[in-house]
Amino acid sequence: MSFTGDLAHLPIVDVIQLLYSTRKTGTLYVKSDKGESQLVFSDGYLTSANHLNNSVRIGQILVEMNAITQQNLDLALREQKNAGTERKPLIAALIEQGTIGREDAYKGLEHLIEMTIVEVLTWTTGTFSLDVEKTAVNDEYRYFPETLKQEILLNVQGILMDALRIYDEKMRDGTLEDIFFSPEETGDENQGSAGDGGLSVTADLLGLDSLDTMKKKIPDVFIGLKDHDPASELRAVIAESLGELPKDGQSALCTLLKTCTAQKPADASNSLPLAIIVFSRDQFMNHAITTISRHKGHVVFTTDDAANLDLIIEQSFSRDLLPLLIIDDSAFLGTGYTGQAVTSLIQQKQKAYPLLPVLKLDTALEDYSFTQHERGERSGAVFPRPNLHRRSESFVADMTGFLGAFSTYLSGFLVTPERQAARKLNEIAVNLTSMKDPPEVALELLTFMAFQFERVVTFVVSGSELIAEKSIGIKAEKIAGATKPMLFRIPLEQRSVFQDAIEKRRVYYGICTDPLLKTHVYPEIGAPRNSKIMLLPLLLSGKVIALFYGDFGQKAPSPIQMEHLEILSRFAGLVLDNLFYRKKLDNLARPA
Repeated sequence: MSFTGDLAHLPIVDVIQLLYSTRKTGTLYVKSDKGESQLVFSDGYLTSANHLNNSVRIGQILVEMNAITQQNLDLALREQKNAGTERKPLIAALIEQGTIGREDAYKGLEHLIEMTIVEVLTWTTGTFSLDVEKTAVNDEYRYFPETLKQEILLNVQGILMDALRIYDEKMRDGTLEDIFFSPEETGDENQGSAGDGGLSVTADLLGLDSLDTMKKKIPDVFIGLKDHDPASELRAVIAESLGELPKDGQSALCTLLKTCTAQKPADASNSLPLAIIVFSRDQFMNHAITTISRHKGHVVFTTDDAANLDLIIEQSFSRDLLPLLIIDDSAFLGTGYTGQAVTSLIQQKQKAYPLLPVLKLDTALEDYSFTQHERGERSGAVFPRPNLHRRSESFVADMTGFLGAFSTYLSGFLVTPERQAARKLNEIAVNLTSMKDPPEVALELLTFMAFQFERVVTFVVSGSELIAEKSIGIKAEKIAGATKPMLFRIPLEQRSVFQDAIEKRRVYYGICTDPLLKTHVYPEIGAPRNSKIMLLPLLLSGKVIALFYGDFGQKAPSPIQMEHLEILSRFAGLVLDNLFYRKKLDNLARPA
């Protein structure tokens, strides 16, 4: 497997677009508690899709398209059944009978793939994995390219646009389930024998590129409820990737991982969630890191293609997950990855994502005691990497030390970002207690927002408009601090996210497409790369006197400590109230 992950944190649309843009060839397996579907790609183009429960029928699709009649379909199904071993794919039979033209057959197959994708779009949980090995061509299924001399390579962008349109329309009308045929409606056809018309959207229907290593029968609708034996899967992975290791060593590793996952994980409810990204071609290392990381409650992605990394990192940040990039030793990354190439890759990612921590695995290190398993800062740690070929006799012991150290590393890693934010919060709070002027309070709050956002602006509430005051990260680099007032204005006559934040006296944080941003804010400060923004109100005597705007500029969104911002905003408001009442008392105490 060259690319695996979690649907809850990397939507299937993004995965499909990535495979198209990087021109991947292979089979994408998508699994949920509803079952499994498979999408087959050739050089980035979709060539077929296998539906999870065989309930979507090409014959019924053609009937609904008015390409054939129900009588045509019934006749073709009977002929298929009577043909025995000479049976042809339904599409082939219909075309050769003259019942349907090539163009209508092509459209029917295209629509069938769209419907399979639409169903996958409804899966909010589950996993995906790309297998680039299963692309062997079976000559049995080449009707379109060999007989009709026409390749079927469906453009992913067009398919996705149509699938998303269908999905949106059905969601709007409340009829999403109507595009699928229930098992009850299809009767015995769901059992999917080779002679019936109940065919999944497979390569034999498409007429090309069936995978001779792929399961010929798609799992039934209850596949997600079947028993899963992690131990059997683990033993298979060890046997395949570590076949040279003696049997007793394989058993020891299997026992080791089972023991690791049998322990109750530490409570991480107060820590930032992690997205573990493993860049490696080593099947066992991927499996071992995934097993331990998921046991601790983290999201895990694995890939052996550097082209996938940016998408995973940015998606992790945008979903408020802190990504941890684990890069294997160059010996386990395939051809073209020298030690220098790996170093350059790490430097490139850390420059693009300054908050991204990287853990490098290195076979050249000899300290397998892991007494000093972190070399350098946590953002650039290095672990000794067990190597079966270099240290076969101690490989099990080395791997035991590695996995234990990795587990400890994760546990200690979790609290670091929060501790940093907490220290900054305490520093700003202490500063606020010594403030004697409202502008100083506002500037301190602006500075704390800049600790978590790339660009921040203070907007003063003035009657029916907002006036842009000082900013950080817009007119100069963040390190330069606050710059002079910007003084552009935002009207508040119409309903907007700014007006809501003022009236409700509540923080706003999320994706925002408010028209005022495009008409009054972005022309002045430039549009950010991502539309995720924050509006943080500052109150005096229960009234909003200022809004602090923050976005991520031209960088990917990163996790923020929203609770810290809200706490500090309230504390700053109390400081202002105190200053205000002190001034009133001072004025009353002055002699007339």
